[in-house]
Amino acid sequence: MIVCVCNNISDREIRQAVDLGLSSMAELRRDLGVATCCGKCASCAKQVLNEHLDSKIHATELSFRSAQTA
Repeated sequence: MIVCVCNNISDREIRQAVDLGLSSMAELRRDLGVATCCGKCASCAKQVLNEHLDSKIHATELSFRSAQTA
């Protein structure tokens, strides 16, 4: 889904950016241009960012627990 219409940035691109190490809206603005024009996408972009960050933390915790029991 397109999150930032002005810069044609999708939720997939935001998740990929998080996978590459971005972790804040400031970094998304700097590197992808998210929310730099009209700003209407800021809340949606932040939601995608936070949800993907949370999923990465959860996956890391599960992997850590699995490694401890092995």
